Amino acid sequence: MKKIDLYIIKKFLGTFVFAMGLIILIVIIFDFSEKIDDFIEKQAPLNEIIFSYYLNFIPYFVNLFSPLFTFIAVIFFTSRLAFNTEIVAMLSSGISFRRLMLPYLISAIILGLFSVFLSNILIPPANKKRLDFEAVYVKNPATFRERNIHMQIRPGIFIFLESYNDRSNIGWRFTLEQIKDGELVYKLAADNVRFDSINGSWGIENYHIRTINNLQEELTHGYRLDTVLPFTPRDFIQNLKEMETMSFVELRDYIQNERLKGSENVKFYEVEMHRRMAFPFATLVLTLIGVSLSSRKVRGGIGLHLGAGLALSFAFILFMQISTTFATKGNLHPMLSVWIPNIFFGLIGLYLYKIAPK
Repeated sequence: MKKIDLYIIKKFLGTFVFAMGLIILIVIIFDFSEKIDDFIEKQAPLNEIIFSYYLNFIPYFVNLFSPLFTFIAVIFFTSRLAFNTEIVAMLSSGISFRRLMLPYLISAIILGLFSVFLSNILIPPANKKRLDFEAVYVKNPATFRERNIHMQIRPGIFIFLESYNDRSNIGWRFTLEQIKDGELVYKLAADNVRFDSINGSWGIENYHIRTINNLQEELTHGYRLDTVLPFTPRDFIQNLKEMETMSFVELRDYIQNERLKGSENVKFYEVEMHRRMAFPFATLVLTLIGVSLSSRKVRGGIGLHLGAGLALSFAFILFMQISTTFATKGNLHPMLSVWIPNIFFGLIGLYLYKIAPK
């Protein structure tokens, strides 16, 4: 590796770290000013605020802003090189533009691998601690009131609830059905059910049980029954923030279970799983665009390059939001939805690379 490579890598990573540190500091200041009333009201200890909240808050936002600030870092320092005619000097000395891209790509790969590490290893446990802190000291737990819950909780076992309230752990108009070889073999219907979180059992009130065995049918009814059922409220109370606390393997296993239940929200989890692989790749795409765009010396200088770069960055983010919406609300495949922006902007990057000064 030549000195020029080390020089570019040092400039790239140094500018990225500086810009990222600056934006994280600003985000922390704004977040603290927004939540300080909650911290005071709920008497959050200072060490908890620092080590349980903000220390676990930083990796999430570093990863969130990583592609954007990779792009800004590339645009900023490459524009300075172009403005000072350093790139012209490099190309004039016999270094090809393709060779000049090497240290940029090495830096982008380092940042991409760092993003993979954050997304799949560091952030999930950090998010769990952060969300636990928020549940105690920041946000009042939201009440879950869902209507018409209908899902498969185990192979051949289906439940229906007209409504459920997670504050009281009570569900109304409950039905459990077991299907075997395409035929109903067991049905439990009750006016309401209450979950006992201490012993993990359900209290069933005003119930009717129908058991079918070949041509024989048995009917049972009663006012109160305490029993263990093959599910808990967690099986149908879905908190989309929970996926932020899962590793890649946990997320994959959770998706398989949600598919079995027929969950309508499974697409959100699939988008998150594929996004963890596609998001780091965006670093390479935006680096290619950034270098190709800002390596040309223009009359507007750094300002023009930064303006064009920011416009492309926000276009990329908007494109990603639109494509993921088509996945979660429409019929677009989740994997395709998160890779379409990379593919589209990758083609833009290749075009800009082709017309860049050689």
